[in-house]
Amino acid sequence: MSNTKAMKKMLGNMFVEIADAIETGEFGKRIKIGLTTLGSEHGTENLVKGAELASKKNSNFEILLIGPKVETSLEIVEANTEEEMHKKMEELLDSGYIGACVTMHYNFPIGVSTVGKVVTPGLGREMYIATTTGTSSAHRTEAMIKNALYGIVAAKASGIERPTVGILNVDGARQVERALKELNAGGYEINLGESTRSDGGCIMRGNDLLKGAVDVMVTDTLTGNIMIKIFSSYSTGGSYEALGYGYGPGIGEGYDRIILILSRASGVPVVAGALEYGGNLVKGNLKEIAKREFEKANRAGLKEILENITKDSKKTSPSQEEVTAPPKEIVTGSISGIDIMDLEDAVKVLWKEGIYAESGMGCTGPIVLVSEEKLNPSVEILAKAGFVAKEGDVC
Repeated sequence: MSNTKAMKKMLGNMFVEIADAIETGEFGKRIKIGLTTLGSEHGTENLVKGAELASKKNSNFEILLIGPKVETSLEIVEANTEEEMHKKMEELLDSGYIGACVTMHYNFPIGVSTVGKVVTPGLGREMYIATTTGTSSAHRTEAMIKNALYGIVAAKASGIERPTVGILNVDGARQVERALKELNAGGYEINLGESTRSDGGCIMRGNDLLKGAVDVMVTDTLTGNIMIKIFSSYSTGGSYEALGYGYGPGIGEGYDRIILILSRASGVPVVAGALEYGGNLVKGNLKEIAKREFEKANRAGLKEILENITKDSKKTSPSQEEVTAPPKEIVTGSISGIDIMDLEDAVKVLWKEGIYAESGMGCTGPIVLVSEEKLNPSVEILAKAGFVAKEGDVC
């Protein structure tokens, strides 16, 4: 009986190795992921437990700890300060000994920011939040356009071939919408999603966040950071992040390391989730996908779009001009899709053309109000001036 059991165990191990080879493309070799173990508000033990949990759940991933010696069956590369720990992490990544690493409190260069991953409470869907830490650009709108691309890269590397993309209804959202549509028209496919609210559109509201209406939710990094903290710890009161996959990998054009971020408040389940996220990104070839997506986006005019967004001389602001309003009319026709920062300028552009207009706020954001009879020519004027998307170009 004992010989039969031993034979079964040996065969079982052999089949595991064969499965690993199919998954990774290299017989007997598993994907190795690092985890630094200093800096958590919940102590080193919290991180080690998360690593052990991830190791048990994912037989294709081998977890390596970077930090002080502890009692564990996992491999350890010893480091006793955060500075030493991050130095060894970078050496291990650059040498190829590990494919990715999960860490805390790491500074990325400007142009790199992280794409977090959460499980939404409404319908239990996984959603990528682009982005959650780092700085894609010092210019808010440019940063959000880049964030959209970073989110698409992370989702594709995780196995989603055509991720749906939504833009959170924050300042700059409409400018980002127009830029993404222009990029799409230039040949870089962006699969804009649809809000679950009755009026639809690709500008997302709070309801869409809770439901996970799209695969990739685009926002500015500070808002994204708040969102992922809430999604991770709304069930615990905030001091312990218990849900999700962490703040995600740093992504940026030309950036060649897979480093994922945790909060110092991240608990065992999130540590395990972050390691799983990192392993899947290595398996999905994040570096090659990022290179490919940036090349495609640049061919579609990304750099030119960003230059136009950030140029101070993009357009002379009508708000700085003295413009007299035409005679007042009843205004029941509404034009949406205008960024709140451009709202008063858009009104004055119409005044200059002899069309009476007022600014307002609809349920989906800022609107310009004009008479029903002048609605179509008003849209054409605002589209030509760059305040709204071109006619027929809707979410």
